[in-house]
Amino acid sequence: MSGRIALVGGDEFRASCVDMDAELIAASGVERPRTLIIPTAAALERPELAAANGARHFKALGADAAPLMALNARDANDEALTAAADGAHIIYLTGGNPAYLLEALRGSLLLDRMVSALERGAVVAGSSAGAMVMGRWMRFRGRWGAALGVVPNVVVLPHHERGNPDDVLAELSGGLPDGATALGIDGASGCISGADGWRVLGGAVTVYDKRGWRRFGAGEVFRIQS
Repeated sequence: MSGRIALVGGDEFRASCVDMDAELIAASGVERPRTLIIPTAAALERPELAAANGARHFKALGADAAPLMALNARDANDEALTAAADGAHIIYLTGGNPAYLLEALRGSLLLDRMVSALERGAVVAGSSAGAMVMGRWMRFRGRWGAALGVVPNVVVLPHHERGNPDDVLAELSGGLPDGATALGIDGASGCISGADGWRVLGGAVTVYDKRGWRRFGAGEVFRIQS
């Protein structure tokens, strides 16, 4: 897989995300990357606003950004609607309801096109709910379940600045799947995959596994156990 995956802890498209998202643009390798903002996770709230905020934010950073309004499973399997993903350099899933997003994307044509975009070198990013569904597993409202598996062996814990690492580790100790690594990602922070591992963008990422937890700051690189 030649593309890059970016996992963001939430609070997307704000001034505090400018430096982080400028790095996503740089990672695309294109001066004015075609960027799709997909607000599926916000479909039960105000998806038009989420998409407009994202498009405006990335346009201000120099991207050619537009919404892709796939708001349900039917949309995610619409050939004409999802075709835009074939030419995108950055695909960004917004925050919202992770359970809704998971059901809309699971087994969909849009998911297939996102994976194909990764294979041809695009950046695929998700914030909060968008990051959660890309892991192998997901914990939502205290329940564990399979996610999309775009990122193997990973569980994403967004808005991690709200938690205490020792408390989170105690909560995970009885439920973290075998072989899993949990990434506690602060809001307006993220991490992006690369040949050397995952590099932290913005604030901080706390990495949890069976051995305990470690916190990494902006610019630091960590690896996920395979």
